[in-house]
Order: sequence, then C-alpha cells, then structure tokens
Amino acid sequence: MSTNNLLGRRNFIKGIGAASIAIAAPAMAISEKTDGVEWDKEVEILIVGSGFAGLAAAIEATRQGAKDVHIFEKMSYYGGNSAINGGLFAAPQTPMQKKEGIKDSVDTMVQDQVNAGRGIADVALLDHIAKHAMEALQMTLDVGAEYHPYLQQLGGHSVARTYQTTVSCGAGITQPLLEECRKIGVHTHNRTKFEGFILGQNDEVIGVKMHDNYYFGEDQPGKTSNIRVKRGVIMATGGFAQNIDLRMSQDPTLTAEVGCTNAPGATGEGMYQMFRLGAVPVHLAHIQSGPWASPDEGGFGYVSNYSIYNFPHSIAINRLTGQRFMNEIADRKTRADAELNCRDAKGDALPPILITSYKDSKKHPNTKKVIKYNVGWKFDSIEDLAKHFEVPLTPLKQQIGEYNEYVKTQNDPQFGKNMTEAKGKFIEAPFTVVRLWPKVHYCQGGVQINTKAEVKDSLTGKSIKGLYAAGEVTGGIHGVSRLGSCSIPECMVMGMTAARSIMKA
Repeated sequence: MSTNNLLGRRNFIKGIGAASIAIAAPAMAISEKTDGVEWDKEVEILIVGSGFAGLAAAIEATRQGAKDVHIFEKMSYYGGNSAINGGLFAAPQTPMQKKEGIKDSVDTMVQDQVNAGRGIADVALLDHIAKHAMEALQMTLDVGAEYHPYLQQLGGHSVARTYQTTVSCGAGITQPLLEECRKIGVHTHNRTKFEGFILGQNDEVIGVKMHDNYYFGEDQPGKTSNIRVKRGVIMATGGFAQNIDLRMSQDPTLTAEVGCTNAPGATGEGMYQMFRLGAVPVHLAHIQSGPWASPDEGGFGYVSNYSIYNFPHSIAINRLTGQRFMNEIADRKTRADAELNCRDAKGDALPPILITSYKDSKKHPNTKKVIKYNVGWKFDSIEDLAKHFEVPLTPLKQQIGEYNEYVKTQNDPQFGKNMTEAKGKFIEAPFTVVRLWPKVHYCQGGVQINTKAEVKDSLTGKSIKGLYAAGEVTGGIHGVSRLGSCSIPECMVMGMTAARSIMKA
C-alpha cells in the first residue's frame, strides 16, 4: 500500500487531548483507500462486536429484510462485556410497572438521566432511547430472556423501572439473542479482530480489514481479509475500561491498581479507528466507577448484583465513625465519590460496609453465594458485626435506631433517600454485610452519533457515509454519570436504530 493511500489527512481531535490519545493507542493497522484492494469476501451488512448492540442490530436488520448479515467478534467467546454485566434493564411504562401500580413516563426516565448527567447528557438521544426501550425489552422477551418477577429501583431512578435477568447477569440476554441470530441466519465469526476501514473515492466506508484466527493478547501473523460491504458497517465494539493507558490519560487516578468490572477485550481499538476517520470524540474523561463493587472479589463478582438489589433497604456505614455517609440510592458518581472518601486516621482506604437484614437480603439469589464464597458475612448480633469490622458500637447502634425510624416515617432527613422501597424493611438481626469499594465500570466517552446511529465527521459536520455505531463505543449520551440499568436499553435501541438506518439508506 502506497503512502498516498494512508488517511493521514484526518487530524482528529484538534485541541481535545489528541496527544494523550496518541500516546495511549495500541498498535493498529491503518485504514486505506479502495485503490488496488483485492477483496476476499462481500457481505450485505457487517457488525463488529457481539454484545447487546451488535446482536440487537443483527436481529433487527434481518427483520427489516437484510439477507446477509455478519457479526465479527475478536474474542474466542461471544457476548463481550455485555455477557458479564448485571443483566439490569430499565424501561418506562412497562407491563410490570402497570401490574405494580407504578406511574412512569418517557419524560420521567429522561429527566432522571439528565439529572445524573450533570447537565451535559444528550437529551435527544436519551429521549430516543427511552421511547424505544420497551421495543428492545420486547425483543429480549421474544427470544426467550427470563426476568425476576419484580422490579428494582436503582440509584438515581425516581421510580422502580428495572428488570433483572433470572441468572442475574447479561448472559441471560446475550445468549438468547445469539441463539436467535443463528436461528434466523445471521453469520457469526469469532477470533476475528477488526483492523481498519477501507474507503471509497469519496471517503465513504465500503469495507473493513479483519485479522483472522486472532488470539487476544498475543502477537501473531495470521491472515488479514479485505471484506467489501454493500450497505454499511455497524461498530458495536464497546468501551475502553481495560485500556489502562487510555483511561489514565483521561483520569490519572485510574491506575492499574484500580479494579475493573469489564471483560479483558474492552480496550477501545474500534473507537480509535473511527477517530482516525474523523469521528468526533465526546466525554472521554467521564469514566464511571461502580459503587456497588467489592474489594474482596475480582471483576463484577457476586457482590455487585447483591448490593444493587439491597441498597434501597440497607445502610452504608463508614467504619471509622459508625455512621451513614451517603444516600444509598443516589446516582453512581455521588456514591462512588462518597465511598472513596472513606479513609482511616492515616488517610488509607477503609472500605465501608453495607448492612442489611438477612430476612430481606436472602430474597436475592446472590446472597447465598456471597456468604458461601466469603465475600460477605452473616452476623447474629450488632455486637459481633461491630467487633468484626472494628466499628464503634455506640454510634452504630444509634445510627441503626435513627434509620429504622426513617423507615417507619418514610422520610430520611439525614440524606434525603427515597424510602419507598424500604417500607417495612427495618435493619435488624440477623444481618448480612459486604464491603464496598468502587471499580472502573463504564466509559461515558466515545464517538459522537445522532439519533439515527450515524457517526458524525468532525471535519464536515456531516455523517460518515456507510458507518454507524451503537453502545458503549459511542459517547456523550449519559453525560458525567450513567444511571444503572440504562446501558442495556441504550445498546439495544441504538443497535436496532443502526439497523433500521442502514436498511433505509
């Protein structure tokens, strides 16, 4: 390939951290013009990534009439980070809300997310996602996903609107979606790594370069295939939370010592390649940590879903003071920041504890696993609990007494917690307890898209023809902080939207 064919003219991200991104970037192939390219294959629609967004896009494209849809996944397994997420799906005006008498609306869900986003979330995209969230939820039900028969009210949500898979993880959705893809004729390819775009004479995306027989984390020769695409490419490659260099370039505190809930493949190469084409980078520095994670286990683990379920009727205690230090169902950033401030007298990290009555916590299937694998504890008395965690007993007893009064009066003057889901659920023995400490979980930053899932060109202000993106690889939708259970509807709705846009183009 001659140097004349390199896409050096695209000097992206001028004045927005270009130097730090260039330093952080992993070794990559370079996209090229179509001149002299020998095509190995031609497909109708090509999707990079097999998580919620990619799988939903493939199903919707097929439903819209596409005959030759291909999903490419760089890892040996399908589902990506989606398969190991919490399996939590938020949507307004659902059948379960109607059954439980919960009043909700698209506008209410959007406003909750705008509040969490600290004023810089993309309202148009949030509105589009909320309006179509029920369609995405229905797709999961159509393919056989199963959910618990109750709704949860997660932090930052003003009402209960969150479904959770019966297996308490995203695989409860990705596996049925993958099975449906194969059933309807979608072609799936694993161990194939995206290496770059191939452009037409007018800089439109007309193909991709794929590294075949790829083994993650290993340098290997392998064969690179040039695949021509008739309709378009959908990038659904996920976030970059496992790319330590990149996340540190945006937030130097997110070192290798900070845990991460993401799958190993969440390294951001697809996002880099779109930047090289001229895609607009948005909110890369807004990287969210999960306040429900535990320092006592790796990855997402068992404690995360346990905590998410129990936060509404539990108390989070600073072990140094024996007192609450936050609203247990505030948005993720508020809680993560509060937890990081829990320090001992020397200033070292002192992970706080979440105390729940066992009679209430045991209703979640993870409770037995949390105790079995020694990442959580059960105590028969408050004295035993305080002694184990070296928490001052008198203020702890006082705090529990005060909190139980909040449960009775349905009013929390201490932190303003919405006590609806805590009604009748007092903190009393026996107790279950877990330790809390944030882990890097979600990247709010990525490439800018519109409500058609088209990728915007930073040079022309128009959409890059033939290129669409959906899911965590995109940025700016949630602003500073994303509400829990809003990523699955985002990924699926925007994946479905990308498919519809391609079929209309």
